[in-house]
Amino acid sequence: MANETARDDEMKNVWQSQEGEGLRMSLDEIRLKAEKQGRSIEWRNAREYIAAFAVVVFLGFSFFGTTDVLSRVGFGLVIASMLYIAWHLHRKGSRRRLPSDLGVADCLQFYRGELGRQRDLLQGVWRWYLGPVVPGLAVVMLALTRTNPGHLNHIVWVIAAYGAAIALVFLGVWRLNERAARRLQERIDALDALHG
Repeated sequence: MANETARDDEMKNVWQSQEGEGLRMSLDEIRLKAEKQGRSIEWRNAREYIAAFAVVVFLGFSFFGTTDVLSRVGFGLVIASMLYIAWHLHRKGSRRRLPSDLGVADCLQFYRGELGRQRDLLQGVWRWYLGPVVPGLAVVMLALTRTNPGHLNHIVWVIAAYGAAIALVFLGVWRLNERAARRLQERIDALDALHG
């Protein structure tokens, strides 16, 4: 029994000390993956900028179309949060181009860094994307309850329904971003395993 254990340990040591062939990615493969990731980032950001612009325009009309101060404050806060979101996304989530003169190791490090940067952006979605919108939406809902002209008999229920719908949308956005962040982490882990 002791001999079997010793022999198993010896075989294990020999196996572990062997140099593996190791899968390696070529420079072209890394560049192709980085380019694909970059295009994905550009499309995501373009969609977010367009959505933010649409909200700013719509709420801008609402801002100037009302005389209620509380509604204007709420619309102004939501507009400010949209501008902040677009700025933050541009600052922290814009595509960085892979320099053309990098070798394999540097390209791989750059690509891995970009995946990590995007993962961190998505994991922090409550801080920079969802959270900043909440105060403005809360003020707008408060303004709606206060300025109800009486044509809605149960304004509290209407506001509660709006609040619940917004909460569900926020939860969905958070979960989508968390899932995307997990996928990015899986890609980082695969790169780390592939290249030691």
